[in-house]
Amino acid sequence: MKYFECPKCEHQIFFLSTECRHCKYPIGYIASEKDMCTFEKVSEDEWVPFKSDYRATHYKPCYNYTHYQVCNWMIPSDSNEDYCESCQLTHIIPNLDDPEVITYWRRLEVAKRRFLYLMQRMNIMPRPKRHDDDPFGLRFHFLMPMDGKPVLTGHTNGLITMNASEADVVYRETTRINMGENYRTLLGHFRHESGHFYFNVMQHLHPELIDEFRHYFGDERQDYAAALQRHYEEGAPENWQERYISTYATAHPWEDWAETWAHYLHIMETLETAFFAGLRVDGNGRTLASMSFKECPIGGQDFEHILENWVTLTFNLNALNRSMGLEDAYPFELTEVVKDKLRFIHRHVLEKAFK
Repeated sequence: MKYFECPKCEHQIFFLSTECRHCKYPIGYIASEKDMCTFEKVSEDEWVPFKSDYRATHYKPCYNYTHYQVCNWMIPSDSNEDYCESCQLTHIIPNLDDPEVITYWRRLEVAKRRFLYLMQRMNIMPRPKRHDDDPFGLRFHFLMPMDGKPVLTGHTNGLITMNASEADVVYRETTRINMGENYRTLLGHFRHESGHFYFNVMQHLHPELIDEFRHYFGDERQDYAAALQRHYEEGAPENWQERYISTYATAHPWEDWAETWAHYLHIMETLETAFFAGLRVDGNGRTLASMSFKECPIGGQDFEHILENWVTLTFNLNALNRSMGLEDAYPFELTEVVKDKLRFIHRHVLEKAFK
């Protein structure tokens, strides 16, 4: 995540904020500029940014910014759209009669916007589906379980369904423990499920890459339902850590891809944050390299350097967490086999395989 500065008072402003903490002016994110800005409010639907180099001179807040405070994205004031690029992707939301559900919806939208920010930075921002069979569009359904009917988080044909109960911290943590997972977050769900979507995009745009995909991840043509049933009945194979990033990645090549894709996104945004923070970490000169940056990781050409930085950063993040009595921030290990899968993803992100 980039660091943003208020053009009015020059203090740092944050991606999820709606007001500058210092000068108290309202804040919004302008997706077309990939930038946060503070605004002078002329009226409720006419906000003037404190920057003059944007493509538009006047903006209005997204409908969900004004009416529900679950968004902080802006739209050019002359646009016919009432919803921003992020909210246009949300097709169904839970019933908002329950105030607690509004809180869940807000948390889902926060995680979704952070996911979309990175997609913008990587120049692969999804657009809304134009029709049910549109292979290049995406939509989200946020659903609450009703009348004993469960909601399964997952992806099908450009539709990502999220169980809104995942926004309940107690529910999510209980599920994490029951599933034997060492990591489970809303942002992680968005990144994992988006992996299935982007695999479909790659398959449509560049079918010639599928043989290379199968070399790293396996043959995705095997029966998916049978593979999942086997996984849940038998668990991960012995020594799974040598070839996979997680136990769930062992279930099927599609899940291996989605899990690895999610970790690639974890790496890119976390290292981008470290890059803009100006962080540097000295290694021990033997087994741990020093962390420094010669370029922004997003779009970076030297992926080996990116991987070295990630290993050093996560080692120290975990050490800091342990000093606070917390669980590891990144409880995973990147073997060379997993790194090869990440290299495949990075190579084809740079080569526009998903565009």
